Amino acid sequence: MATPRTTTALVVPELNGQFELQEVQLNDIQPEEVLVEIEASGICHTDLSCAIGLLPCRPGAVLGHEGAGKVLAIGSSVTNVTPGDSVLLSFSHCESCGPCLSGHPAYCYSFNTRNFSGCRPLPTTADGAVDSSRLSSSDPTTDPNYSTFLTKDGKPVFSQFFGQSSFARHTLVHRSSCVKVPEGTNLALFASMGCGMQTGAGAVLNSLGVKPGSSIAVFGVGSVGMAAVMAAAHIAKAKTIIAIDLQESRLELAKKLGATHGVLGNVADLRGEIRKIAPPVGVDYAVDCTGAVPVIKNMIDVLGTKGRAATVGAPGFGKSVAVDVMEHLTYGKEYVGSCEGDSLPREFVPFLIEQHAKGNFPMDQFVTFYDVKDYKQALEDAHKGKAIKAVLKW
Repeated sequence: MATPRTTTALVVPELNGQFELQEVQLNDIQPEEVLVEIEASGICHTDLSCAIGLLPCRPGAVLGHEGAGKVLAIGSSVTNVTPGDSVLLSFSHCESCGPCLSGHPAYCYSFNTRNFSGCRPLPTTADGAVDSSRLSSSDPTTDPNYSTFLTKDGKPVFSQFFGQSSFARHTLVHRSSCVKVPEGTNLALFASMGCGMQTGAGAVLNSLGVKPGSSIAVFGVGSVGMAAVMAAAHIAKAKTIIAIDLQESRLELAKKLGATHGVLGNVADLRGEIRKIAPPVGVDYAVDCTGAVPVIKNMIDVLGTKGRAATVGAPGFGKSVAVDVMEHLTYGKEYVGSCEGDSLPREFVPFLIEQHAKGNFPMDQFVTFYDVKDYKQALEDAHKGKAIKAVLKW
């Protein structure tokens, strides 16, 4: 099937947080790419952060990294999906470096360049750095051959975001981003599995390895935090799950989904409150879903002896947090990063769908659907937190 030359996409004309529905051109499909007709796209705060320039982006970008749809065509080197397949889309990875081969593709050596550069995969060295000597252009971001989308006059667009740029009716996706799911899967409901849901659940199950009967604090219960709460309560079987947020309504929902306690994040003595719930010195595990440096500091502070914490929220590059080294040392604390929940999407996404079917991952309780023509309302609701997980239906 021939690539549709023209399609509709949500474009970021300037880095001011605004989006516009525009016509764009699709470039020719490459051997490692899959042409997907998008049915639904989840809105993630990473998209909003890029749209204001907090994370790498350029004007004219097509973002979106929680896509779901049908395969229309495949490139000559694609073997994991075939035309007609239903797919959920996740992050891009090289499939050949050490982390990829060992089942940890979220730590692919070229993760940042593949997912944030805004163009097709660039040639890299063994350690994942861009190999400029092998580039066919001195600036690939201005070379149409490196872009999956083009403007009407043929100029390259910031595209293949997270291997997909799924804020579009049709898109060209790197094969590594495709997770095949059974025919009849509710693609709109599960669109956010490829990022938000696997990130929150994976932080609990993969990065932290939360054990049954333990205690965990979840800082920020947006969609990622809600996923962490559900995974901790119903899959990991933690005994004490403390949700921390600034919105009472979110705390109430978190408790319905499995949290045993809710604490307002601006309480005067947060450490004291957590120790009352998880005596004598704090929680066994904690996860930060906000990316805010003061919150990360609080998260580390509330860890108990041998406590383990992970950050999944993205604060932007160059941010750092202070650690009380003696307390970290004498309590035996651990603080780790967790990219995409250290997930292997082709296995973890189907696992979470199975858990939903068993009633252990009731994400349908906080997903709100919008027709793509109502994208402005969807983006506003996502930005203000009115919609915990907004999903656009194309």
